[in-house]
Amino acid sequence: MQLGAQLYTVREYTQTLDDFALSLDRVAAIGYKTVQVSGTCAYEADWLSEQLKKRGLHCVLTHYSPDAMLEDAAAVAEKHKYFDCRHIGIGSMPGGMEKYGDFVANFNPVAKEFAKHDCLLMYHNHDAEFARSHGGQLYLEKLAEDFAPSELGFTLDTYWVQAGGGDPAWWIHELAGRVPCVHLKDMSFDGGQRMAAIYEGNMNFDAILKACEDAKTEYLLIEQDDCYGEDPFACLARSYENLKAKGLS
Repeated sequence: MQLGAQLYTVREYTQTLDDFALSLDRVAAIGYKTVQVSGTCAYEADWLSEQLKKRGLHCVLTHYSPDAMLEDAAAVAEKHKYFDCRHIGIGSMPGGMEKYGDFVANFNPVAKEFAKHDCLLMYHNHDAEFARSHGGQLYLEKLAEDFAPSELGFTLDTYWVQAGGGDPAWWIHELAGRVPCVHLKDMSFDGGQRMAAIYEGNMNFDAILKACEDAKTEYLLIEQDDCYGEDPFACLARSYENLKAKGLS
């Protein structure tokens, strides 16, 4: 398993191409070899490919425009191939859970088109997927049933699983074979629920990492949406060092 930086953590520093490039420098200097591109300014595929190669980085996952996927899924897949990224992600369900039926109808064809190009549509959960549908199933369970395993993977987010009342390690096991990328995000409590650097919160990350290993997860992508005024690069660095102490890199 390889550690990666979810660039959404440093999104405020990626809103121009120059700043984006400087942020890649800073992420690479921490020791990361892989990244997820999310929350950045617009970029051309050839520009991103060149910037990654310069720094010895590999983009293993994106969060990409759902509208672009619906408009031309084949073109989106081809752009991702340009910078050698087969995991194409959706950050949340467009329109929320009340639009679940529309999502399945609209994105099953997208998932099938991506599969033709040896790419995989990846769905990132929040806590809302742990609500129950009218049929009594969790929405996360329904997604796993309504899309073929070869056509939809899950970027399981440990923090949001916990926030939804789930056990992250259990869900990683449950979705084994469909979680090539996992978002590592810790939860602490300081007068309220807060995000934290990995191993600086209260979640059982020993069990989570063992579950990822068992589930054949390839990429552990570190994300901290809110750093509460701290330098987000410093938060990424602390998470990296804490996980490096566990034998990961």
